[in-house]
Amino acid sequence: MKINVLLSPLNADELYFTGKTTIVIDVLRASTVITTALNNGAKEVIPVNTVEFGMKISGNAFSGHTIIGGERNTIKIDGFNLGNSPLEYNADTVTGKSIILFTTNGTKAIVKAKFSESVLICCFNNIKSIAKHVVELGKDVEILCAGSNGMFCIEDTVCAGKLITEIEEANGGVKITDAGKASVVLNKSFGKSINKMLRDSEHGKLLIENGFSDDIEYCSQLDIIDNVPVYNSGVIKL
Repeated sequence: MKINVLLSPLNADELYFTGKTTIVIDVLRASTVITTALNNGAKEVIPVNTVEFGMKISGNAFSGHTIIGGERNTIKIDGFNLGNSPLEYNADTVTGKSIILFTTNGTKAIVKAKFSESVLICCFNNIKSIAKHVVELGKDVEILCAGSNGMFCIEDTVCAGKLITEIEEANGGVKITDAGKASVVLNKSFGKSINKMLRDSEHGKLLIENGFSDDIEYCSQLDIIDNVPVYNSGVIKL
């Protein structure tokens, strides 16, 4: 098994992912929201790469069974039901619902990987479940870090490094590219205290400034959810 890490979606075009097994990571906060919503009983999550497309398909959705959520620059978009805080996606709100989701970075990265054979959604909350599934698949893996507006961000790369470490511990025959090795090193340096790392990150600081300190606490929790969200034909389901 070979594992590569893309530190930003800018590093590859859509066709690069054709036929690959891809894992998308956006710790703060899209992949955490998706993992949480599905764990709390959402029927599915439909990621979109523009607000306009999200509004269009939400208008055609069956009334009462669809929620539209997301953010622009951390803040809930006007007219949306929910923002991008995983704490909003509780069982009372999302059980049985289809969720249309737009975020500045995460959903765009997921849609970009649409030509993959398989797309998995990973965050710190479900990292062990994703690692176990990847080992069972036994295929080469591309880990796509959503980053921040096309740029590198430390939290996604540390999560990628922690995921690689989990996979490597379960499967000693792993080959890791240079970017993967760099991710592992960053995890060794900054992954000992995930909460501190998130709070010290650029995006973490912005979230705290905008009143989302509780989201940092939640997103930093390791292996509290045992699920594997899979994106297929435009929809994410367990």
